[in-house]
Amino acid sequence: MKVYREILVAIDCSSVDDYLVEEVSALALQLGARVHLLHVVHSHTLDQERFLRAESMLILDRYREKLEAEGIVVNVVLRSGEPEQEILREIEEKSYDLVAMAAHGHTLPERILFGSVSRTLRQNISIPLLMIRPDR
Repeated sequence: MKVYREILVAIDCSSVDDYLVEEVSALALQLGARVHLLHVVHSHTLDQERFLRAESMLILDRYREKLEAEGIVVNVVLRSGEPEQEILREIEEKSYDLVAMAAHGHTLPERILFGSVSRTLRQNISIPLLMIRPDR
């Protein structure tokens, strides 16, 4: 049986992250895994970049504190750029056993308009991808 020791969690700073972190927390505790919280800031201006980085770090720190309080070792990673490319780059540069992210359940027009990070990851990574869909 495969044991996951390094779990990369793609946080998009949306309302589904709470559910995602809860699920990953339970898994990490069972496996004794480390959790790496990753958010990619996607901005178009330097001012927007600064603002989004500050806001993102507040959210990531909140999740880090929650997970650490449960006894989980946590690392926070903040990148800038196109989410798909930066997540792939992070996976290539580090040794992760599992990637976890929330499934938003976009409709077909939303997938066409916005693309799909999960689809890109499914097609381009060799490690397991755990898609967690929050209860509605």
